[in-house]
Amino acid sequence: MQNPDLAALQHFLATEFPQTLCTIESAEAGAAVVRHPVSQASLRPGGTVSGPVLMAAADVALYVAILSEIGLEPLAVTTQLSINFLRKPSAEQDILAHCRLLKTGRTLAVGEVSLFSEGDERPVAHVVGTYVIPGRT
Repeated sequence: MQNPDLAALQHFLATEFPQTLCTIESAEAGAAVVRHPVSQASLRPGGTVSGPVLMAAADVALYVAILSEIGLEPLAVTTQLSINFLRKPSAEQDILAHCRLLKTGRTLAVGEVSLFSEGDERPVAHVVGTYVIPGRT
């Protein structure tokens, strides 16, 4: 299967996963950058971006990176996600999730994601995740 281009990935995400707030900034085989907008609804008490927002951005970045490598497979699903929170994200900047795949096998894909507040080169979180890829033999 041919790797989908950015437009195909963006269309797929919009139609198959319309509930996500994430948008795809870039994608190539085995890598992706995803943006999650930060608004008042993204913040937890204390004015920091909530953990679920960071995990959602990382999960979508992993999904997009995997799809960029294997093709548009809607049934690829998360089986493991581990996050380390490193510093307080900015409440005024979007979250950017930079993913690269470490290994893509027949049935599993493993990747890592570094999360940043836009405009700051210091990561706010680091994620490692595994997806199962159904139907591949």
